[in-house]
Amino acid sequence: MAADGNKRKRPNILVTGTPGTGKTTTSSALAEATNLRHINIGDLVKEKNLHDGWDDDLQCHVINEDLVCDELEDVMEEGGNIIDYHGCDFFPERWFDLVVVLQTDNTVLYDRLSKRGYEGAKLSNNIECEIFQVLLEEAKESYSEDIVKALKSDNIDDITRNVSSLTDWIRSWPPTS
Repeated sequence: MAADGNKRKRPNILVTGTPGTGKTTTSSALAEATNLRHINIGDLVKEKNLHDGWDDDLQCHVINEDLVCDELEDVMEEGGNIIDYHGCDFFPERWFDLVVVLQTDNTVLYDRLSKRGYEGAKLSNNIECEIFQVLLEEAKESYSEDIVKALKSDNIDDITRNVSSLTDWIRSWPPTS
């Protein structure tokens, strides 16, 4: 459990993984099932201009991690949040009670990203991240391993199963031990 978890009435969960692994789909369904607040960091960065410009090569905003953390500090202290983002190493460890790393078979992921229009370096970099489990390793290095959970996310059945097990976890929070 996060260091200040005893102050919160509801848990904070980070849902991370390579783009295309189902973070937003899972986070949205989980928020609907549990009445937790879903915060998509990519959307937040765009809405609040929490970035340092545009990366032409990767076709995305370069987020300003300090601005993002400043923006989220108060809501994270309250608890009851599902944070949805493809990175995890810049968020304060104390914020999260559970870190979920979604993982997808590379052929499934390739098809999903291609359908989104990913190509060139953006496509190959993301596939390589999944092959080498970069996000899982980043999560394990950034948070206590006992709160990091890797979940398969290849299809709707996986997503449904993940939402169900995460909903059960939320309902049993905080742990009694």
